[in-house]
Amino acid sequence: MTKGSDLFIAALENEGVDRIFGIPGEENLDFVESLRTSRIELVLTRHEQAAAFMAATHGRLTGRPGVCLSTLGPGALNFTTGAAYAHLGAMPMLMITGQKSIKSARQARFQIVDIVAAMRPLTKMTRQIVSAASIPAIVRDAFRIASEERPGPVHLELPEDIAAEEADVPLLPLHLTDRPVARPSAIERTARMILAAKCPLIMIGAAGNRPRLVEELSNFVRRTQIPFFNTQMGKGAVTGNSDLYLGTAALSERDYIHDAIDRADLVIAIGHDTIEKPPFLMGGIQGGPKVIHVGYVSANVEQVFYPDDELVGDIGASVTGLADQLEGRISREQGVLPLRKKILAHINERADDASFPLIPQRIVRDVRAAMPEDGIVCLDNGMYKIWFARNYRTQVANTLLLDNALATMGAGLPSAIAAKLLNPHRKVMAVCGDGGFMMNSQELETAVRLKLDLVVLIIEDSAYGMIRWKQAIDSFTDFGMTFGNPDFVAYARSYGAHGHRIISADGLAVELESAFAAGGVHLVTVPIDYSENTRVLVNELGGRHPDIEPG
Repeated sequence: MTKGSDLFIAALENEGVDRIFGIPGEENLDFVESLRTSRIELVLTRHEQAAAFMAATHGRLTGRPGVCLSTLGPGALNFTTGAAYAHLGAMPMLMITGQKSIKSARQARFQIVDIVAAMRPLTKMTRQIVSAASIPAIVRDAFRIASEERPGPVHLELPEDIAAEEADVPLLPLHLTDRPVARPSAIERTARMILAAKCPLIMIGAAGNRPRLVEELSNFVRRTQIPFFNTQMGKGAVTGNSDLYLGTAALSERDYIHDAIDRADLVIAIGHDTIEKPPFLMGGIQGGPKVIHVGYVSANVEQVFYPDDELVGDIGASVTGLADQLEGRISREQGVLPLRKKILAHINERADDASFPLIPQRIVRDVRAAMPEDGIVCLDNGMYKIWFARNYRTQVANTLLLDNALATMGAGLPSAIAAKLLNPHRKVMAVCGDGGFMMNSQELETAVRLKLDLVVLIIEDSAYGMIRWKQAIDSFTDFGMTFGNPDFVAYARSYGAHGHRIISADGLAVELESAFAAGGVHLVTVPIDYSENTRVLVNELGGRHPDIEPG
């Protein structure tokens, strides 16, 4: 006979889990004891929300569900933001929470919240385990559901008496599954539509940015020679060094990339997920270019997204089939490619600006210079995210991690910790605003305890800068958005990390380079001049308009 918690850990090992993020509680003690004698590492965090962000990032980077652990009640409720982050961002994740005994009630309702009900709208599946004998089947099903398209979070609640219960059941073997593919006739129909276009353009969205799709998408672009751009969460799915790359739609309209969209008569939207703000207003009553949706599942029809045709099935197989039909049949000289030089030149304007505090374009340039091609930058959420989405060029897939789905603050540092644990030999940097950083700044201790080499860049404006900017351009009074900060240098040192403050325009590039060379956890604080938000994103791009929003 085997204890339920031992069965659970064995089932996780069977799924290839090697790391669990989280904070145990009284109701998890059997589980923790089983974990202690397993091959799985426990990464103890300082807040459950951070653990969920780490597990979600693990899923995002690997395609395999990351796992996080909490106790009942307050600990489990702290998972909810991370659950929504993974749910909207399509990141496979398993959340395991504890619960009081369900066969007795010796503590009555103390700390008991219906977590299964709370998780229902935030997950693909949520379930309380009521029998130790069911654990292998439930865990196997949880991993299957979390991983299949559209990926996302699942939740399992393990009551303490079920964890201690004994059962004699085998583990379930993993089995291979194939994703449904589009019919050849559908691929032929889509190819004919593309060949009929005078000015086709590829857009890669969030669902096109899966680790397993890098080769297929890169080959599709290379073989068809169709120019491409991406949404924020599609960034990096195809190398940014390609001479067919036009940029990122970081705004919904009136950015330079929209000159190319306006010229196109057909947009091939690969993996567009309407959880992102629209990269442009497309399809249906909007006018503009025709749109083909290429996706694992049918398109969500929205006011701002109504495709003219759909190619539904495994994206990798679909684009490979399309490339077989299109290769050598599309002229590279036609269409939007002549706009590329002008678009990229505009985006790179003022990147060498020597003013201080630094403007966003200079910060992006200096970060790009500090990172090797395979270095990973994890963005928190704030005004700077738009600038990184527009200006930061990626050479390797999944090297700029940003969230344009839930767009929550507080995820930058936990995501960087997870990225570094997965990639110990690559440079990793978290880029956070001062507001977002302070929401999970306690995880500095986690990074120091784990002896990570990690650079955390804090962009400091002493305000919730994006909302303050929108408040100003909507002609509201400046109110309720500013705050004070700790001495970040001293704050870092109090955790055993290294702290640095940038005091000149040339200081950032030097400090980032030396921080990576020195190793350890480094907190680098740079003040920012956000006047470029209005000069470029409003005035230069056509004036204030209700639809000029982060894309």
